[in-house]
Amino acid sequence: MSVHLDFPFHVDGRGRSAAVGLDGYVRDLIEQLVFTQAGERVNRPEFGSGLLQLVFAGNSPELAATVQFTLQAALQRWLQEVVELRALEVTADDAALRVRVAYRVLRTGEDAVADFEHDL
Repeated sequence: MSVHLDFPFHVDGRGRSAAVGLDGYVRDLIEQLVFTQAGERVNRPEFGSGLLQLVFAGNSPELAATVQFTLQAALQRWLQEVVELRALEVTADDAALRVRVAYRVLRTGEDAVADFEHDL
């Protein structure tokens, strides 16, 4: 079983760096990609999905479609060696943008679903 640092970094109940298994690690990678803005990472300035750059755009089905398109491209570009994207759904609901990512972890063949929400 592989062990990875949990994201966001924190200390567990034993006073050690909190760790997660492969499934949690992969979900954390997806979360980082969803909420990282392009230019935020010094060594990977193109890394990110662009979701947070659209915060001031009015929440609408068009915004959801734009985020879905850019997020799908980002997932395929940055995580194609880690996950196989099965489905991606982005919905605009009142003042929130909801993202549901269905994927398969390539190392284990396990299917998983991750849900993320950002208030606009």
